[in-house]
Amino acid sequence: MIDIIGKKWFYFLISGLIIIPGLVSLLFFGLRLSIDFTGGTLLEFQILKFNPPAGGQIKNEEIKKIIEEQKIESGLVQNSGENTFLLRLKPIDQSQNKKLQEELSKKLGEVKELRFETVGPTIGKELTRKAILAIIVASVMIVLYIAWSFRTVPKPYSSIKFGVCAVAALLHDVLVLVGTFSIFGHFFKVEIDSLFVTALLTVIGFSVHDTIVVFDRIRENLKRLPNKSFAEVTNESIIQTLGRSLSTSLTVIFTLSSLFLFGGATIKWFVVALLIGIVSGTYSSIFNAAPLLVLWEERKNSSK
Repeated sequence: MIDIIGKKWFYFLISGLIIIPGLVSLLFFGLRLSIDFTGGTLLEFQILKFNPPAGGQIKNEEIKKIIEEQKIESGLVQNSGENTFLLRLKPIDQSQNKKLQEELSKKLGEVKELRFETVGPTIGKELTRKAILAIIVASVMIVLYIAWSFRTVPKPYSSIKFGVCAVAALLHDVLVLVGTFSIFGHFFKVEIDSLFVTALLTVIGFSVHDTIVVFDRIRENLKRLPNKSFAEVTNESIIQTLGRSLSTSLTVIFTLSSLFLFGGATIKWFVVALLIGIVSGTYSSIFNAAPLLVLWEERKNSSK
Protein backbone atom coordinates (compact mmCIF):
# COMPACT_ATOMS: atom_id res chain seq x y z
CA MET A 1 0.00 0.00 0.00
CA ILE A 2 1.19 3.55 -0.81
CA ASP A 3 2.31 5.33 2.34
CA ILE A 4 1.06 8.89 1.80
CA ILE A 5 0.88 9.78 5.48
CA GLY A 6 4.43 8.55 6.10
CA LYS A 7 5.71 11.02 3.48
CA LYS A 8 3.55 13.94 4.64
CA TRP A 9 6.52 16.27 5.20
CA PHE A 10 7.61 15.71 1.61
CA TYR A 11 4.16 16.75 0.37
CA PHE A 12 4.12 19.76 2.72
CA LEU A 13 7.51 20.76 1.25
CA ILE A 14 6.14 20.61 -2.30
CA SER A 15 3.25 22.87 -1.26
CA GLY A 16 5.69 25.30 0.33
CA LEU A 17 7.86 25.43 -2.78
CA ILE A 18 4.78 26.24 -4.87
CA ILE A 19 3.30 28.83 -2.50
CA ILE A 20 6.46 30.78 -1.52
CA PRO A 21 7.23 32.28 -5.00
CA GLY A 22 3.64 33.52 -5.17
CA LEU A 23 3.85 35.06 -1.70
CA VAL A 24 7.10 36.81 -2.64
CA SER A 25 5.43 38.12 -5.80
CA LEU A 26 2.43 39.33 -3.79
CA LEU A 27 4.75 41.10 -1.36
CA PHE A 28 6.80 42.91 -4.00
CA PHE A 29 4.43 43.21 -6.98
CA GLY A 30 0.92 42.73 -5.58
CA LEU A 31 -1.98 41.99 -7.92
CA ARG A 32 -2.65 43.77 -11.20
CA LEU A 33 -6.25 44.92 -10.69
CA SER A 34 -8.65 45.45 -13.59
CA ILE A 35 -11.13 48.30 -13.91
CA ASP A 36 -13.67 46.12 -12.05
CA PHE A 37 -11.74 47.04 -8.90
CA THR A 38 -10.00 50.32 -9.75
CA GLY A 39 -12.60 51.96 -11.95
CA GLY A 40 -12.17 52.73 -15.66
CA THR A 41 -13.58 52.14 -19.12
CA LEU A 42 -13.91 48.92 -21.05
CA LEU A 43 -14.12 49.35 -24.82
CA GLU A 44 -14.45 46.46 -27.26
CA PHE A 45 -14.57 47.00 -31.00
CA GLN A 46 -14.25 45.09 -34.27
CA ILE A 47 -12.49 46.29 -37.41
CA LEU A 48 -14.81 45.40 -40.27
CA LYS A 49 -12.73 46.71 -43.18
CA PHE A 50 -9.03 47.49 -43.14
CA ASN A 51 -7.54 50.60 -44.70
CA PRO A 52 -4.92 49.67 -47.33
CA PRO A 53 -1.89 50.65 -45.21
CA ALA A 54 -3.02 48.49 -42.33
CA GLY A 55 -2.60 45.27 -44.29
CA GLY A 56 -4.07 42.07 -42.94
CA GLN A 57 -2.63 42.08 -39.45
CA ILE A 58 -3.06 44.79 -36.83
CA LYS A 59 -0.74 44.74 -33.86
CA ASN A 60 -1.83 45.73 -30.37
CA GLU A 61 1.05 48.22 -30.28
CA GLU A 62 -0.51 50.15 -33.19
CA ILE A 63 -3.76 50.54 -31.28
CA LYS A 64 -1.95 51.52 -28.11
CA LYS A 65 -0.06 54.22 -30.00
CA ILE A 66 -3.32 55.70 -31.31
CA ILE A 67 -4.77 55.71 -27.78
CA GLU A 68 -1.71 57.52 -26.40
CA GLU A 69 -1.94 60.12 -29.19
CA GLN A 70 -5.43 60.91 -27.88
CA LYS A 71 -3.93 61.56 -24.41
CA ILE A 72 -5.82 58.58 -22.99
CA GLU A 73 -4.11 56.32 -20.47
CA SER A 74 -4.52 52.67 -21.47
CA GLY A 75 -4.15 49.75 -19.09
CA LEU A 76 -4.43 46.87 -21.51
CA VAL A 77 -4.98 46.16 -25.19
CA GLN A 78 -5.75 42.56 -26.16
CA ASN A 79 -7.33 40.51 -28.93
CA SER A 80 -10.75 39.14 -28.04
CA GLY A 81 -11.56 37.52 -31.39
CA GLU A 82 -11.00 37.82 -35.11
CA ASN A 83 -10.16 41.48 -35.83
CA THR A 84 -11.70 42.26 -32.44
CA PHE A 85 -9.91 44.15 -29.66
CA LEU A 86 -10.60 44.79 -25.99
CA LEU A 87 -9.29 48.01 -24.44
CA ARG A 88 -9.08 48.70 -20.70
CA LEU A 89 -8.68 52.44 -20.21
CA LYS A 90 -8.75 55.08 -17.51
CA PRO A 91 -12.30 56.54 -17.35
CA ILE A 92 -13.34 58.34 -20.55
CA ASP A 93 -16.69 59.93 -21.52
CA GLN A 94 -18.81 59.47 -24.65
CA SER A 95 -17.17 62.38 -26.49
CA GLN A 96 -13.67 60.96 -25.89
CA ASN A 97 -14.91 57.53 -26.96
CA LYS A 98 -16.36 58.96 -30.19
CA LYS A 99 -13.16 60.83 -30.96
CA LEU A 100 -11.04 57.73 -30.27
CA GLN A 101 -13.18 55.58 -32.57
CA GLU A 102 -12.99 58.19 -35.32
CA GLU A 103 -9.20 58.13 -35.07
CA LEU A 104 -9.15 54.32 -35.08
CA SER A 105 -11.40 54.28 -38.17
CA LYS A 106 -9.18 56.82 -39.92
CA LYS A 107 -5.95 54.88 -39.34
CA LEU A 108 -7.08 51.24 -39.21
CA GLY A 109 -10.40 50.89 -41.00
CA GLU A 110 -14.14 50.81 -40.34
CA VAL A 111 -14.74 50.30 -36.61
CA LYS A 112 -17.83 48.75 -35.03
CA GLU A 113 -18.30 49.27 -31.28
CA LEU A 114 -19.27 46.06 -29.49
CA ARG A 115 -19.10 47.21 -25.88
CA PHE A 116 -18.56 50.42 -23.96
CA GLU A 117 -18.71 50.28 -20.15
CA THR A 118 -17.45 52.65 -17.49
CA VAL A 119 -17.00 51.59 -13.86
CA GLY A 120 -16.48 54.26 -11.22
CA PRO A 121 -13.82 53.85 -8.50
CA THR A 122 -16.55 53.76 -5.81
CA ILE A 123 -18.12 50.67 -7.39
CA GLY A 124 -14.64 49.16 -7.69
CA LYS A 125 -13.95 49.59 -3.97
CA GLU A 126 -17.35 48.13 -3.09
CA LEU A 127 -16.68 45.08 -5.27
CA THR A 128 -13.28 44.58 -3.61
CA ARG A 129 -14.86 44.72 -0.15
CA LYS A 130 -17.62 42.28 -1.10
CA ALA A 131 -15.16 39.85 -2.72
CA ILE A 132 -13.03 39.69 0.44
CA LEU A 133 -16.15 39.37 2.61
CA ALA A 134 -17.48 36.53 0.43
CA ILE A 135 -14.27 34.52 0.87
CA ILE A 136 -14.23 35.07 4.66
CA VAL A 137 -17.91 34.14 5.09
CA ALA A 138 -17.48 31.06 2.89
CA SER A 139 -14.51 29.87 5.00
CA VAL A 140 -16.35 30.35 8.32
CA MET A 141 -19.50 28.61 7.06
CA ILE A 142 -17.41 25.68 5.80
CA VAL A 143 -15.80 25.17 9.23
CA LEU A 144 -19.20 25.27 10.95
CA TYR A 145 -20.82 22.96 8.41
CA ILE A 146 -18.07 20.34 8.56
CA ALA A 147 -17.98 20.52 12.37
CA TRP A 148 -21.73 19.83 12.44
CA SER A 149 -21.65 17.14 9.74
CA PHE A 150 -18.80 15.25 11.45
CA ARG A 151 -20.26 15.52 14.96
CA THR A 152 -20.67 11.71 15.04
CA VAL A 153 -16.92 11.12 14.62
CA PRO A 154 -15.75 8.66 17.34
CA LYS A 155 -14.20 10.12 20.47
CA PRO A 156 -11.56 11.33 21.32
CA TYR A 157 -11.41 12.84 17.82
CA SER A 158 -12.92 16.30 17.33
CA SER A 159 -15.14 17.33 14.44
CA ILE A 160 -13.81 20.90 14.72
CA LYS A 161 -10.36 19.64 13.67
CA PHE A 162 -11.84 18.23 10.47
CA GLY A 163 -13.34 21.64 9.67
CA VAL A 164 -10.14 23.57 10.44
CA CYS A 165 -7.99 21.21 8.34
CA ALA A 166 -10.43 21.50 5.43
CA VAL A 167 -10.15 25.29 5.55
CA ALA A 168 -6.34 25.03 5.82
CA ALA A 169 -6.35 23.06 2.55
CA LEU A 170 -8.73 25.64 1.10
CA LEU A 171 -6.36 28.48 2.05
CA HIS A 172 -3.53 26.53 0.40
CA ASP A 173 -5.49 26.61 -2.87
CA VAL A 174 -6.32 30.30 -2.49
CA LEU A 175 -2.64 31.17 -1.93
CA VAL A 176 -1.54 29.04 -4.90
CA LEU A 177 -4.08 30.69 -7.20
CA VAL A 178 -3.62 34.28 -6.01
CA GLY A 179 0.17 33.94 -5.91
CA THR A 180 0.28 32.50 -9.42
CA PHE A 181 -1.82 35.35 -10.78
CA SER A 182 0.42 37.86 -9.03
CA ILE A 183 3.31 36.37 -11.03
CA PHE A 184 1.21 36.37 -14.21
CA GLY A 185 0.27 40.00 -13.58
CA HIS A 186 3.90 41.09 -13.24
CA PHE A 187 5.34 39.17 -16.19
CA PHE A 188 2.34 38.82 -18.56
CA LYS A 189 0.20 41.85 -17.56
CA VAL A 190 -2.71 39.61 -16.53
CA GLU A 191 -5.35 41.54 -14.59
CA ILE A 192 -7.59 40.40 -11.74
CA ASP A 193 -11.27 40.98 -12.53
CA SER A 194 -14.69 39.86 -11.29
CA LEU A 195 -14.35 36.61 -13.25
CA PHE A 196 -11.25 35.81 -11.21
CA VAL A 197 -13.27 36.19 -8.00
CA THR A 198 -15.86 33.82 -9.47
CA ALA A 199 -13.10 31.32 -10.26
CA LEU A 200 -11.68 31.69 -6.75
CA LEU A 201 -15.03 30.95 -5.08
CA THR A 202 -15.57 28.01 -7.45
CA VAL A 203 -12.16 26.59 -6.52
CA ILE A 204 -12.96 26.98 -2.82
CA GLY A 205 -16.15 24.95 -3.27
CA PHE A 206 -14.38 22.27 -5.30
CA SER A 207 -11.51 21.99 -2.82
CA VAL A 208 -13.83 21.50 0.14
CA HIS A 209 -15.96 19.01 -1.78
CA ASP A 210 -12.91 16.86 -2.53
CA THR A 211 -11.64 17.12 1.05
CA ILE A 212 -15.01 16.10 2.53
CA VAL A 213 -14.97 12.91 0.44
CA VAL A 214 -11.67 11.90 2.05
CA PHE A 215 -12.76 13.00 5.55
CA ASP A 216 -16.04 11.12 5.30
CA ARG A 217 -14.17 7.89 4.50
CA ILE A 218 -11.87 8.54 7.49
CA ARG A 219 -14.93 8.89 9.73
CA GLU A 220 -16.38 5.60 8.45
CA ASN A 221 -13.09 3.74 8.84
CA LEU A 222 -12.53 5.04 12.39
CA LYS A 223 -15.65 3.11 13.36
CA ARG A 224 -14.86 0.11 11.16
CA LEU A 225 -11.18 -0.21 12.09
CA PRO A 226 -10.98 0.66 15.82
CA ASN A 227 -7.77 -1.31 16.36
CA LYS A 228 -5.72 0.66 13.82
CA SER A 229 -3.92 3.91 14.57
CA PHE A 230 -5.32 7.21 13.29
CA ALA A 231 -2.47 7.51 10.78
CA GLU A 232 -3.13 4.02 9.39
CA VAL A 233 -6.87 4.66 9.12
CA THR A 234 -6.25 7.99 7.37
CA ASN A 235 -3.75 6.51 4.91
CA GLU A 236 -6.13 3.65 4.03
CA SER A 237 -8.99 6.14 3.58
CA ILE A 238 -6.94 8.27 1.18
CA ILE A 239 -6.04 5.21 -0.91
CA GLN A 240 -9.69 4.13 -1.03
CA THR A 241 -10.86 7.51 -2.32
CA LEU A 242 -7.84 8.24 -4.53
CA GLY A 243 -9.34 6.81 -7.72
CA ARG A 244 -12.60 8.71 -7.26
CA SER A 245 -10.82 12.01 -6.57
CA LEU A 246 -8.53 11.70 -9.59
CA SER A 247 -11.38 10.64 -11.91
CA THR A 248 -13.54 13.59 -10.86
CA SER A 249 -10.69 16.06 -11.25
CA LEU A 250 -9.55 14.73 -14.62
CA THR A 251 -13.09 15.01 -15.99
CA VAL A 252 -13.19 18.68 -15.00
CA ILE A 253 -9.63 19.31 -16.28
CA PHE A 254 -10.46 17.82 -19.70
CA THR A 255 -13.53 20.06 -19.96
CA LEU A 256 -11.61 23.17 -18.92
CA SER A 257 -8.77 22.33 -21.32
CA SER A 258 -11.29 22.30 -24.18
CA LEU A 259 -12.61 25.68 -23.06
CA PHE A 260 -9.07 27.04 -22.90
CA LEU A 261 -8.33 25.90 -26.45
CA PHE A 262 -11.63 26.87 -28.07
CA GLY A 263 -13.39 29.26 -25.67
CA GLY A 264 -11.90 32.53 -26.88
CA ALA A 265 -9.71 35.22 -25.38
CA THR A 266 -12.32 36.82 -23.10
CA ILE A 267 -12.54 33.77 -20.80
CA LYS A 268 -8.96 32.54 -21.28
CA TRP A 269 -7.61 33.63 -17.88
CA PHE A 270 -10.83 32.66 -16.12
CA VAL A 271 -10.33 29.11 -17.41
CA VAL A 272 -6.62 29.19 -16.47
CA ALA A 273 -7.61 30.21 -12.92
CA LEU A 274 -10.04 27.29 -12.70
CA LEU A 275 -7.45 24.85 -14.05
CA ILE A 276 -4.83 25.94 -11.52
CA GLY A 277 -7.37 25.85 -8.71
CA ILE A 278 -8.74 22.40 -9.59
CA VAL A 279 -5.25 20.87 -9.78
CA SER A 280 -4.26 22.55 -6.51
CA GLY A 281 -7.53 21.52 -4.86
CA THR A 282 -7.08 17.88 -5.83
CA TYR A 283 -3.51 17.91 -4.51
CA SER A 284 -4.35 19.64 -1.23
CA SER A 285 -7.31 17.35 -0.51
CA ILE A 286 -5.16 14.24 -0.84
CA PHE A 287 -1.71 15.37 0.28
CA ASN A 288 -2.38 18.27 2.67
CA ALA A 289 -5.76 18.15 4.41
CA ALA A 290 -5.70 14.57 5.74
CA PRO A 291 -1.94 14.55 6.56
CA LEU A 292 -2.45 17.84 8.45
CA LEU A 293 -5.20 16.16 10.46
CA VAL A 294 -2.84 13.30 11.32
CA LEU A 295 -0.06 15.74 12.28
CA TRP A 296 -2.46 17.53 14.63
CA GLU A 297 -3.44 14.26 16.32
CA GLU A 298 0.21 13.18 16.63
CA ARG A 299 1.15 16.49 18.25
CA LYS A 300 -1.78 16.20 20.66
CA ASN A 301 -0.78 12.67 21.70
CA SER A 302 2.92 13.56 22.07
CA SER A 303 2.07 16.49 24.36
CA LYS A 304 0.26 14.23 26.82
